[in-house]
Parts: sequence; C-alpha cells; structure tokens
Amino acid sequence: MAEADSSSVDSDYAEILVVRHGETVWNADGRIQGTLDVELNDAGRQQAAALGDRLSKDPKISLVYSSDLSRAYETAQIIASRCGGLKVVTDPDLRERHKGVLQGLAYHEIPKLYPEAYQAFLSGDTSKDFPGAEESLDQHYQRCTSSLQRIGNKHKGERVVAVTHGTVIHTLLRKGYPNGDFIGKIIPNTSIHVFHLYDDEKWTVKSLRDVSHLNQTDFL
Repeated sequence: MAEADSSSVDSDYAEILVVRHGETVWNADGRIQGTLDVELNDAGRQQAAALGDRLSKDPKISLVYSSDLSRAYETAQIIASRCGGLKVVTDPDLRERHKGVLQGLAYHEIPKLYPEAYQAFLSGDTSKDFPGAEESLDQHYQRCTSSLQRIGNKHKGERVVAVTHGTVIHTLLRKGYPNGDFIGKIIPNTSIHVFHLYDDEKWTVKSLRDVSHLNQTDFL
C-alpha cells in the first residue's frame, strides 16, 4: 500500500488528500448511514487523532475541507487541531450520497428486503440507483467531481485535506481510475487517497487506501 507523497507540491497542480471520516457506531454495527447524521464513536475519534498526528509531521497543509455531516466535520476538526489549528471549511457537495430506502438498515437486512439493490451496492454497478435515492448516479458523479475540481482550482501549488465519505471517494476514484480497477474495494475509515488535480481537469491518483497511521493502534 502506497503512502502519501511527502515531496513539495508543484505549482502545476493541487495535492488533495481525500480522507474518509472516522468510525461511527453505525459503521461498527454494519448499518448504512447515507445522509443520516451519525456522529463518530470513540474509535473514530482516536482514528482521526492518529491521522492528524501523522499529517502534522508531513509537509504543510493549507486548509481542511469537510462534508457538512457531523462524522466528517468532527474528523476534520480533529485533524485541523492536530495540525496547528487549521481552518475547516464545510462543503455540502462533499456529503455522502442519499441511499434511499437502504438508509438505517443493517447490511444483513438488505438482501432479503431489497435483493437487487444489494447486488448493485456490492458490485459498484453504476447503472442502477437505490430505490428512493434523492440523487441519480450521474448527478452524484457531477456533484462530487465538480466539488473536488473547485477545490483543486483554488489551491494549485498547495496541499489541502478533504474529509468526506466512502461512496464519495469511490466516485472520485471513478474519475481518477477510469478503467475501474478500484471498484468493489473497501474504503477504510480515515484512509488517505492522494489526488493531483491540474488545470485541464486532468486527475492523477498518487496513492489510495493508506491507513499506515493506524498500524500502531488498535483501531485498524
């Protein structure tokens, strides 16, 4: 597993460390959150602190962006605090996708209640929407990729963090990996995914699913 590049940021691109939020009680219970606002649990706070400690030793971060859902925002605040009191800017376009009728259900409940949706969920099939979802897959893709591109356009030559959610990260990786090699792979809590964004909307993924900051903890 590759680690985040620790070299200085070239003026031709923005380096964005896209991070999944820390663990919640619902993550631990195997329950789908979607846009429901579930807070971090103690393990999630410890994960965020470990990540913040690691990033504080890396090259300077200019700013921390976050989804407006509390599990992401609290993760971002912990990171920002550990990195010297950085500013946290919320961006609703980084929030998780609405999961329709699946929200609030445990994963083991879904195959019986919504078998087709469950298979699409597991496979990463982008041709199907969740029943009751408030945003199409095309709209979700446009929202997430446009949000990261806006951040990249503002911070060329800088290094910033964007704290978001698993489905959002999968969507961003769809643009970074158009061949789909990443599909179906788990996005761990507080994992780092390093993107380089250029002026011409060229995206390069330098590393993904990096959780090396959790190796010496009980929270991996």
